[in-house]
Amino acid sequence: MSSDRIRLSVGEAREHAERAMRGIGYDQEEARIVADHAIDAALCGYEYSGLAKLLNIPEHRRFKQPRRPISVLRETELSVVYDGGNNVGMLAMYHATRAAIAKTEARSIAIVGVTNSWMSGRSAYYVEMIANAGLVGIHTAGSAPSVAPPGGMRAVLGTNPIAFGLPSSPGALVFDMGTSAFMGTDLVYRERLGALLPEGVAINDAGHPTRDPAEARRGALLPFGGYKGFGLALIVQALGLLASGGLGPEPDDGYLFIVFKPELLVEPGAFGQQIRELIARVKATPRQPGVGEIRIPGERAFRNRERALREGIEIDQMVYEALAALQA
Repeated sequence: MSSDRIRLSVGEAREHAERAMRGIGYDQEEARIVADHAIDAALCGYEYSGLAKLLNIPEHRRFKQPRRPISVLRETELSVVYDGGNNVGMLAMYHATRAAIAKTEARSIAIVGVTNSWMSGRSAYYVEMIANAGLVGIHTAGSAPSVAPPGGMRAVLGTNPIAFGLPSSPGALVFDMGTSAFMGTDLVYRERLGALLPEGVAINDAGHPTRDPAEARRGALLPFGGYKGFGLALIVQALGLLASGGLGPEPDDGYLFIVFKPELLVEPGAFGQQIRELIARVKATPRQPGVGEIRIPGERAFRNRERALREGIEIDQMVYEALAALQA
């Protein structure tokens, strides 16, 4: 990673990001939505999914293809499938999440699918929105091939994250994981900075292990945990087919939301209390020598967010300058 770093206030980072997005053709509201996604990732400590991710948008193979407004392909009282209009996923999934929340508030449960979209960003962003609305959310994202199956030499599955958001107090319980051994966005970031990958996460186009991000992009990432990660990735890809209904221009575009009210199963308010008690029991587990804390999924990200809101966001100067070059 470069030693040239820049610290920005959250307001400065937001303005810089929004100006870059307007510079590549997004209107003011679209730029706000996309920039907020990247800013939140940066606040949570995921630099590769933060402002650096915005650079991936104009470089994406589908960016220059025509886009159109998000539209409904089919809808029932409890479900809807959207054509994302070839919009970047950070836009399409934001609107799908809001629709899932509204439908669930009206009908207690909703299933929402999105196709014809790309690069949806951090799934945690969407399920946290759902959990903060007092709802339970499950989100899967099937995407373009970048991961080889165990023993394979070619990419056939996406990085295929799966995420869960559950309402609780004082904050949502959020778990978001990719099914690949290394995230595609981080791979692009490493390539941009000239940094190597960890051992054992990628192969080149000849099927040999590589730490070179460019070679990995021509080859494939590997699933995490061997067959377990591969199996989960396959299920996420299959759910993506269900979400898209085969209606999009690319069959790998498939994003699914399953959202419901906890009150379908428990008394109002009971679930949040049960989650708090569960977390307290887990954190009270006797610790092994040298372990200072049992940490809950999402806890570090939320702490980073609180600190960064006070102290600002640090990014690589190259990323700052590349975003400045996009501004109109």
